[in-house]
Amino acid sequence: MKADTETLDEISGFLDQGTGITGELHFAGRLRLDGNFHGSISAEGTLVVGQDALVHADIKVAEIQIAGKIFGNIEAKRVEILETGRVQGDVHTPVLVMKPGSTLDGQTTME
Repeated sequence: MKADTETLDEISGFLDQGTGITGELHFAGRLRLDGNFHGSISAEGTLVVGQDALVHADIKVAEIQIAGKIFGNIEAKRVEILETGRVQGDVHTPVLVMKPGSTLDGQTTME
């Protein structure tokens, strides 16, 4: 997953910077968030949290790539926190990738 190089053909949905949504989010495929989201996110697909995104949500997805800020718990088969990524919450995943400069403030469970 490459946050800055994916093409629009690969993305199923997009929430642009300056946009905000509150509620429950369900999607299929690949979704990129660059705006603000408050609520819960559940999907079998891949969530890309862009560098300008601010997410206050509990998240359950197949894969997640984080370049922005997340406040909430994450459950995924693969979690990647990029250099600019910030997570405050617990992470449950068998695969955790943290790039230098990223932060995770919470408990990690890996099985």
